[in-house]
Amino acid sequence: MTSYIIIGNGIAANAAAESIRTVDKLGSIHIFTRERFCFYYTPALPEYLSGDQSVDDITIHHDQWYKDNTIDLHLETTITSIDPAGKTVTTQDKGSFSYDKLLLATGGYSFVPPIKGTDIDAVFSLRSIDDADRIKNKAASSRKLVLIGGGLLGLEAGNGLRKAGLNVTVVEFFPRLLPRQMDVDGAAVLQNQLEEMGFSFCLGAKTQEIINNNGTLSVQLEEGEHIETDMVLVSAGVRPELTLAKQLGLEIDKGVKVNDAMETGVENIYAAGDLVEHRGRFYGIWPASMEQGKIAGLNMAGDNATYNGTVLANSLKVVGISLTAAGDIDPDGTLESIVIRDRDEKIYRKIVIKDNIIVGTILFGDTRGSDEILAAMKDKKDISSIKSDLSNKKFDFSRLM
Repeated sequence: MTSYIIIGNGIAANAAAESIRTVDKLGSIHIFTRERFCFYYTPALPEYLSGDQSVDDITIHHDQWYKDNTIDLHLETTITSIDPAGKTVTTQDKGSFSYDKLLLATGGYSFVPPIKGTDIDAVFSLRSIDDADRIKNKAASSRKLVLIGGGLLGLEAGNGLRKAGLNVTVVEFFPRLLPRQMDVDGAAVLQNQLEEMGFSFCLGAKTQEIINNNGTLSVQLEEGEHIETDMVLVSAGVRPELTLAKQLGLEIDKGVKVNDAMETGVENIYAAGDLVEHRGRFYGIWPASMEQGKIAGLNMAGDNATYNGTVLANSLKVVGISLTAAGDIDPDGTLESIVIRDRDEKIYRKIVIKDNIIVGTILFGDTRGSDEILAAMKDKKDISSIKSDLSNKKFDFSRLM
């Protein structure tokens, strides 16, 4: 009977466990996580912040799921070391477990830039339910929030706290919001809508220092401006959690390097999710982590599956507004694009084309045709015969199939 150990309990870990069970019904599976909660949907943490969702609402796999799949889940248990020669792992309380196949799915952690004052009690980052609870406790006695970072999770978290009654000011280093998902014109439509909701913005601004003045914080920008606030939320992206990978001496660049089978350079050790780099690319998105975990689990159980990469696509809600962003959004405007914008309706649609093939898209406020567009991108479909029709607001996207 094969023994499997999975370190981490996010989407990559759970996808791997599910895949293992489709091939191997009898092998033992142990999942270790530092969390005190079962597997939950981290992108929903802002809704938990606002009070719109409970822990139970955002939990994907409850206790019973692990029992039904004969999986031993070890909550609040940190793996401190791995012995690849002896094929064992050691926990923080000196417990030892053996494995035949091991998956590193340790995910990532919130990156906090080296800004003076980020160690102040009223400065937070958001990556877990425990983080959210600390933020909610502080928000209950606060009126103002400065959000450092204008990315997806940051804006969602800021909106959650806005809905909880706080005035939110966003400080973003880039001159536009959502720089990975939006071009200049699309970001302007989003910003206008957020300002109507009550957000304030300092774009193209860099935080120099956070100062505590008897309980009131002052966020000082390099440009000289000071913003008074009660609390600060830093949302500056995620970095791979590489502690165990470095102990093992794994090859690391943007993340842990893996091959198409999700194998690392150490025999019987696989990796998937927010800590890996595949074919020179680091994804850091939920769909990629899910697919990587699935492939890793299949191969750990003796299958022969191949990971060929994931189309860089996000389909989600930004402050309650639908957004799909995928591929090359051409922020500098160097490629051919078909753009439809309606500021009154708060809609921005862009399809980026190169050599008669759709290579990227932004669909904000109106995501009709997103599935068909993404399929055409994946299949590299020649659209020369219908390209001129794409600017029609009533275009039938089934024609892309």
